[in-house]
Amino acid sequence: MSRLEPFASGHLATLAGRLGAVAGWRRAALAAAFGVLATTALPPWNLLLLLPVAFTGWVWLIHASPSPWRAMAAGWWFGFAHFLTSIFWIGPALVSGSTRLGWLIAPVMFGLSAGLALFPALVALAARSPTLPVAGRVLAVAIAWTVSEWLRGNILSGFPINLMGTVWTPSLGMIQSAAFVGVYGLGFVTVLAAAAPAALATPEAGGSPGRRPWLFPVVAFGLLAGVWAGGEARLALAPELSPAGPRLRLVQSNIEQRLKWEEEMREAALDVYVRLSRRPGLEAVDLVIWPETAVTFYLDEDSSLRESLARAAPPDGHLVTGTLRRTRTTGRVPAFWNSLQVLTPEGAVVANYDKHHLVPFGEYNPLNRILPFPPLAYGPQDYSAGPGPRSLHLAGLPPFSPLICYEVIFPGMVVDSDTPEGGRPKWLLNITNDAWFAGTAGPHQLFQAARLRSIEEGLPLVRVANTGISAVVDAYGRVVGQIAQEEADVLDVLLPRALPGLPPQARFGDGTLASVLLLAMVVLLTIRLRGRPETGSDGGKPARMSG
Repeated sequence: MSRLEPFASGHLATLAGRLGAVAGWRRAALAAAFGVLATTALPPWNLLLLLPVAFTGWVWLIHASPSPWRAMAAGWWFGFAHFLTSIFWIGPALVSGSTRLGWLIAPVMFGLSAGLALFPALVALAARSPTLPVAGRVLAVAIAWTVSEWLRGNILSGFPINLMGTVWTPSLGMIQSAAFVGVYGLGFVTVLAAAAPAALATPEAGGSPGRRPWLFPVVAFGLLAGVWAGGEARLALAPELSPAGPRLRLVQSNIEQRLKWEEEMREAALDVYVRLSRRPGLEAVDLVIWPETAVTFYLDEDSSLRESLARAAPPDGHLVTGTLRRTRTTGRVPAFWNSLQVLTPEGAVVANYDKHHLVPFGEYNPLNRILPFPPLAYGPQDYSAGPGPRSLHLAGLPPFSPLICYEVIFPGMVVDSDTPEGGRPKWLLNITNDAWFAGTAGPHQLFQAARLRSIEEGLPLVRVANTGISAVVDAYGRVVGQIAQEEADVLDVLLPRALPGLPPQARFGDGTLASVLLLAMVVLLTIRLRGRPETGSDGGKPARMSG
């Protein structure tokens, strides 16, 4: 008998039994506490050691649930607290421009968190099978959690923020696996290892010392270590990717959100951008980049404004800026777009991109027929959606895929999927305005999500934000240049090269994730066939864990 087994069937089983015996509001509070602990593993806190505590305790609660509804309740309270604490920065965004919407903070945050909590509730339901040993339930939780994250990122409008694989962004070695299985696949391994210690608490009726309860956690943590070792090897064997040029100038103005739209400040804000852009060295720059809605006027309708702003363009290059765009048709309501436009030194607009993945309730109201009210973003009506991802081709520059704001957080949706390999973009350009979330965890979480896209696609990423985080990331997710948050500054940097070939995730998309989940389900079926059902004398309810 291993020395671990008496400990597993004693101390941990006793703890698991006590947790499982908690009932009523204390059970809900306990599930919520585990959800908060899971939040602390995310950026910018990255307290990874608390993640096994969160998922192990949660699995024990699911296992001890006397009914499917109790299991779902444990899942819902876990998810509610997790989302409420991990995306709390959405609330301050409602008042960053004006205090008139302050009354919406509570209903928006509680309503959004309650809706997102349905995903963990379904995870708990899927993992509660009484015929599975604890190891099987851990694997079922990992599978179901991964599927729920994929659904969260794809159904309705999608909201794939703070995916569990994001906890590893402090480790370059760990996040290299995103090139092979994407952030969803990395999240699967993460949840599997975090919940694996639950298998050490063997139920009285379900196992015996000879069944080696320590084996499953050892395998799970071994898999995690293998992911890290493989990532470190990938970095060590990475070819030298000397910068391809051109030279970029990122401009971060650090203008407060409430000021940039005030009538008396709009022109002054543009003067700040022009002054920063014209710092010494402009003649050696090929492209100047401003953030989302840096220009709060309709740029293509004002030739004198374009000529004034063109002073910020390099002599032989271009200026890229976020701006507004609209169309006017006699007798019809005009359409509005959140856009990216490219200016020449002569003030001509030579390229345009319209944001296609709009923020629900922020840029458009999906319930307009039921609850008619204008979107939270500045504008007289709902914004219109662009046609989708595309590549922009400018003279003297490699083609790039423009992404506005949170479009960059969507795995597999950041480049034109219909573009043949030879015509793929060579870099990603994300302009954004994180001033909405200044002083919160939001900018850090959004930036780390963007880094993962560079690894998945094998493309460097350039991110330009009003108040930060503005940075350049290479195709391995390494930050090669960054402007400090909430500082007005510029960053001149050579554009890193794209990888010479497509990573598996970029080539096969969600097919790699499907392969991982299929293999996991085969293992789960094997565990179910070989394991002894953990049922009591009535053959239905799971046996209670105890010492």
